Amino acid sequence: MRPTNWLFHPIVIFVFSIIALALSLFLFIYWYIEISSGLQALASRFNLEPRQVLAPQTWVVIVVLSILVGIILMGIFTIFVYNQKTWQLYRLQRQFINNFTHELKTPVTSLQLFLETFKKYDLPRRDQEKYINYMLADIGRLSDNISRILNLARLESKSYQAEFQPCDLVPVIAKCHRAHAGLFEGCRIVVHEPDGGPLVYPIDRPLFEMLVMNLLVNAIKYNEADTPQVDVRFKLRLRHLRIDFVDNGIGIDRRESRKIFKRFYQAGRPGGNPLRGSGLGLNLVQHIARLHQGRVEAANRTDGQGSIFSVVLPAKRLGGNPTGGSS
Repeated sequence: MRPTNWLFHPIVIFVFSIIALALSLFLFIYWYIEISSGLQALASRFNLEPRQVLAPQTWVVIVVLSILVGIILMGIFTIFVYNQKTWQLYRLQRQFINNFTHELKTPVTSLQLFLETFKKYDLPRRDQEKYINYMLADIGRLSDNISRILNLARLESKSYQAEFQPCDLVPVIAKCHRAHAGLFEGCRIVVHEPDGGPLVYPIDRPLFEMLVMNLLVNAIKYNEADTPQVDVRFKLRLRHLRIDFVDNGIGIDRRESRKIFKRFYQAGRPGGNPLRGSGLGLNLVQHIARLHQGRVEAANRTDGQGSIFSVVLPAKRLGGNPTGGSS
């Protein structure tokens, strides 16, 4: 719930707290110096020894007090940053719940409608098959969303025991695309052959296929072209292997290129409103890449006609050496 008055905004309260504490320190030092000056004048007037009237550690006290106040300021700042991060996480979770509820409710409502139609009407076989296919697609959406949450939870809990096997990446990605061709009807997806022969790399195949599917589906989902297109290209460098998923979609706001991999974060259209989704797909992709000692990067194409999602893997593991993986 947002504050109704700007005076109660956390940033305003934090600034006022810092100003009040700093002002208190200044006034205390000013008062201490004034009192010391008065006592010195009094000692001179009555010919008293200054050490009998004044504490000899005046500046020591001031320095120690300043250090203590500095520690208090750091504590306030730490609490403020923690509070802001907690509020941001709460906001993202609330947004996730709203959007994910929609993602779950839509196919459930659709299934209910189709089943009620089956119950009320005696449909021809052709119509039955059409509605059954719709229901299977809705069930697939539900299953994908639930699996995404469960898999992300397993990866984050460190309980997943990865099994790395040497595989040629090109046929793995091509087979993954062909196996789910129904999801990409009307789209053009091309897996280009790399220069220099096969790229054998140790992967946990189910997880790697999940990574590939999430990137392909993401490229098609955020695409407004008449014919959505994804080109999968391989670039072998001295220290790393890049697998680029190049699309002709709506692109990425430069300010969001790193945020999109955060849990629950949902990117918006460039200059527009946020796009509806679970906010988990790219976070799951990043977790899988890290499990393979790599990472995923996102950027716009240089021609501005889409985006590039790159899976960056260490080249030292090419050749099928399965060592170095962790769960």
